[in-house]
Amino acid sequence: MKILLIAATSDEIIKEYFSNSEILISGVGMVNTTYELTKRLTANSYDLVINIGVAGCFNPTLKTGDVVEVIEDNFSEIGFENGVGFEQFSDFKIETIYSVDEKTDLQKVKGITVNTIHGNENSIAKIVHRLNPDVESMEGAAVFKVCKEFNVPCLQIRAISNKVEKRNKENWNLPLAIKNLNTTVHQIIAAL
Repeated sequence: MKILLIAATSDEIIKEYFSNSEILISGVGMVNTTYELTKRLTANSYDLVINIGVAGCFNPTLKTGDVVEVIEDNFSEIGFENGVGFEQFSDFKIETIYSVDEKTDLQKVKGITVNTIHGNENSIAKIVHRLNPDVESMEGAAVFKVCKEFNVPCLQIRAISNKVEKRNKENWNLPLAIKNLNTTVHQIIAAL
């Protein structure tokens, strides 16, 4: 099976774990991810794309270090403000929500993909009220969209590095999240 692993940063992937898989470091954000993944899929074919990375967590039942499978992801910022709140476009055919079939035994979650990571109590409350996401990343929905366009199966695995709250890096645990993420993805690939 030919697998492409895609991560936003080289810090999120332990390359020694994946000597038999191709690795793409896309850069942070949905624009970089879309560009780099499109470029790679135009020139190569794969049986599976696995997007791996850390994520912020809205869901209070998830703990730092937990590893989850995102099966639905939403471009949460595509829409407009109507003077009192946010609305998604209804007069354009813009797909903002992407779903994939579950492929692992991990806990299934719903994600949002954002340009700006939430760190303000008001904006956090608004997004939870509007979409009730479990996790947020800056790349997930972009991977789902590009893979759908290229008709390539994909999988998104995220490890919780922090709760979504007012930005406080002292509460983050990137080493634990990255270790758990890579160990889990290594096990998933070994089982394929």
